[in-house]
Amino acid sequence: MKKKEVLVLEELLGSNKKIASEIREKLGKKGILTINLLGSPGAGKTSLLERIAERLKPDYKMAVIEGDIETERDAERIRAKGIPAWQIITGGACHLEAKMVGKIFPEIPADLDFLFIENVGNLVCPASYDLGENIRCVLLSIPEGDDKPKKYPKAFTTSDCLVISKSDLLPVLPFNLELAQKEALQINPKLEIFNTSALKDSGINELIEYFLSALHKLRQKNA
Repeated sequence: MKKKEVLVLEELLGSNKKIASEIREKLGKKGILTINLLGSPGAGKTSLLERIAERLKPDYKMAVIEGDIETERDAERIRAKGIPAWQIITGGACHLEAKMVGKIFPEIPADLDFLFIENVGNLVCPASYDLGENIRCVLLSIPEGDDKPKKYPKAFTTSDCLVISKSDLLPVLPFNLELAQKEALQINPKLEIFNTSALKDSGINELIEYFLSALHKLRQKNA
């Protein structure tokens, strides 16, 4: 990479970081916990959000920002659950940026408890861009294979939690769960790990408890 290209990238990331910090501060003061979901296409991000919505909706308010290269399909799925959702169509960009989230900021209800951001399906580019989240979760689905933490380390080193999705497929696919967890923790010892299945509705409660604990801490901090 040429020096000029490096400087442009550094300037872009610096600007993104500034906007992200402003978003985090403003949402934090409102008591809104923001969660950025990373994962490959088909990892199960939208299905996970549907299950979370079913659990949270009676007692907590949530909204979702969806990022995709094309279509509003994921946002439509979330809206079908009675949850506010905004679709960001990147038109080719492989990740969301803080300025994209910032454009939606004025529309975000002030009485939310949780704001989920489903990033564009990709384990590479999204890892470099802070979106103003309090928690970053990376999804790894069983069909993807157990080698992803070592092959795409930045997505795991920059995340707070690892959600291993589609765990109902463990009996039928050659995925070494122990190895995947071990290598993920070697890369990032602070990772919280959750084994989930949206299809079998398992592991969702534990993940929600993690989010609720983080929400409580955020509100205590900003009280």
